[in-house]
Amino acid sequence: MTFRGMKERELEEALTRHMEEKLDPAGAYGDLPEDELFVPADFDRASAERGGYSNYSYWGATFRAFFKNKTAVFFLCVIVFVLLFTFIQPFLPGQHDPKTIYNDPVSGRQYINRLPDGEFWFGTNAIGQDLWARTWAGTRTSLGIGFAVACFEALFGALIGTLWGYVRKLDGLFTEIYNIFDNVPQTLVLILVSYVMRPGVGTIIFALCLTGWLGMARFIRNQIVIIRDRDYNLASRTLGIGTFRIITRNLLPYLVSVIALRVSLAVPSAIGNEVFVTYIGIGLPTDIPSLGNLVQAGRALMSQASLRYQLLFPTAVLALITISMYIVGNSFADAADPKNHV
Repeated sequence: MTFRGMKERELEEALTRHMEEKLDPAGAYGDLPEDELFVPADFDRASAERGGYSNYSYWGATFRAFFKNKTAVFFLCVIVFVLLFTFIQPFLPGQHDPKTIYNDPVSGRQYINRLPDGEFWFGTNAIGQDLWARTWAGTRTSLGIGFAVACFEALFGALIGTLWGYVRKLDGLFTEIYNIFDNVPQTLVLILVSYVMRPGVGTIIFALCLTGWLGMARFIRNQIVIIRDRDYNLASRTLGIGTFRIITRNLLPYLVSVIALRVSLAVPSAIGNEVFVTYIGIGLPTDIPSLGNLVQAGRALMSQASLRYQLLFPTAVLALITISMYIVGNSFADAADPKNHV
């Protein structure tokens, strides 16, 4: 045993003896010189670094929390399956073309409003086109529109909202821009753009992106205003860290959950707007299959019970996508919140 170890042992024994005799514990050290009472502690750099180590990963914790939700995982699988199937379906055997009008090879008549059977799984429409093929082609078109609008809203809306909330000099400018665009109803913008430009997928995406970013920008701006003057942001500015780095490292990661939720809701919202403008007759042309076209065509047949399947199938697919995106978006937003990480 070293000299230092022996002294520590003697001090501990003296303290124990004074405690047993119910004496003042300080008396055990009262007669010792100061150099024996205070001994410098050893410092091990490797041990110090190991003590501060943490294996916490934000995204790892987010995905672990998300995949614990079995309902969300199920609907995520539904979304992935629908996305993959819309692209795989045309290459499967026995599939029909969504734009071709099919005729009876014996009589030569069109398969008008043919009920679902082994050849046409969803039946045919009023001019003899295969509804199964048109439903999945329409889903592919509508999902493309929805994801394009959602990505633009996430990128542009989050960028404008962050600058709007953090850079005080831009607050007045962006507020006026927001007031100008927000006072024009989105429905009116959709109608005007659809009338002025040639109907098509690009026109629908442009019209929806024109005002779709407003809600995201306003929401992000309000969140940024709440957290921009917190201690860690003030400390970053005091240390001379640039605005871009503060935005990307301090602000946006805090808003991942709310951005994910807004994006997940933007996809079914964009699809719903596409269905609406097609429903009122100014959306995509009829030669481009979309859920909006199918719903608009099936709406006219609601009064005939035998033909309601033409509205049922596209509506069921639309409802499945909307519900799945909503549940997955909410669950991922909860999982991305650091407060829910263990």
